[in-house]
Amino acid sequence: MQLTRHTDYALRVLIYLATHPDRLCSIHEVASVYRISQNHLMKVVNHLSHSGLVEALRGRSGGIRLAKLPVEINVGAVVRSTEARLDLLDCDACLISPVCVLQSVLDEAMAAFFRVLDAYTLEDVLKSRGEMLKLFARSLSSAQAEEVFAMDDTPN
Repeated sequence: MQLTRHTDYALRVLIYLATHPDRLCSIHEVASVYRISQNHLMKVVNHLSHSGLVEALRGRSGGIRLAKLPVEINVGAVVRSTEARLDLLDCDACLISPVCVLQSVLDEAMAAFFRVLDAYTLEDVLKSRGEMLKLFARSLSSAQAEEVFAMDDTPN
């Protein structure tokens, strides 16, 4: 199974925002750090906002931040909400589907996959927060990094 880019970016946004809990971040900043499309990221943030995971504030001094604590954001729930299609196969049009057990095997595998994801929260993913912050800083230009990390007074 491969997750979509939408899910990948959603998880990245949540991780970035969780590492900067005391300030608003911009979509431009997140896109710059990860070197991903700002336009695509805007769609992802819009989805996360409608899902109640991210709070988006408009205007000159606006930005985005987590709408919940990291411990309240379940990784499995994020993946379920961002993946449009979770069926591994399309068995509806298959000739042998009435007698085939493959679909039940794949359903069992998918259930196991989500049992693992459901056991983790965003907080669990942040165990190396300090190292993440250092990598984020290196990813930005020196001017951007000074601006971003001057606002983030959380120790590395």
